[in-house]
Amino acid sequence: MIDGIRLKFCGLTTLVDVEMADRLGVDFLGFILYAKSPRYLSLRQYVDMSPRLPDGRKRVAVMVEPTEAELAEVQAAGFARFQVHHRWEVEAEVLKGWSEQVGRDRLWLAPKLPPERDLPSAVLDATATVLADTYHRGGFGGSGRTGDWARFARLQRENPEHLWILAGGLTPGNVGSVLDQSEAKFIDVSSGIEAAPGIKDHGKMKALVLAVHRARTGEVK
Repeated sequence: MIDGIRLKFCGLTTLVDVEMADRLGVDFLGFILYAKSPRYLSLRQYVDMSPRLPDGRKRVAVMVEPTEAELAEVQAAGFARFQVHHRWEVEAEVLKGWSEQVGRDRLWLAPKLPPERDLPSAVLDATATVLADTYHRGGFGGSGRTGDWARFARLQRENPEHLWILAGGLTPGNVGSVLDQSEAKFIDVSSGIEAAPGIKDHGKMKALVLAVHRARTGEVK
């Protein structure tokens, strides 16, 4: 935790990047198990890497609408949390099935929610944690585009019993403004700290953490 802000670095694919995230005090390490993502890491690659990962950081499996069998296979790999991206119109029974399989408190739901749509109540019923990523028609997160921070703040205020995670276009240069306008207490960063998709820029990783610290403490550069 960085001055009261929980932080997840996502799209990690190499041990050197994981080690840097660990040194910077990041709370959660995100591994994308979705083959269409440019930050894809296969489950086999993750399992091979797993014994060398730091013990003090929680590991998050990032998936898109997994089947029961796919989710069971990922569960067996020892992840702490399961971040599931899905279409907003996915049936309530499917959401409930994911929740029952991994546990409501371990499931993070990330609905692909168009700006004109309200958050389905079934999402809130199925999980204690909602990740809000910027909507874009062609994919499930990872676009690097900024989102509607005021909407995030409103949803968080209206549903204080849930944990809310903000993702989408966060960079060292804008994270201070994002925290102020969104009122986020938990952020998820990927493309904004990269040299290329799946390859982190250690200078940007450090700068992001420093920017969060300065935003929270009012420290002048």
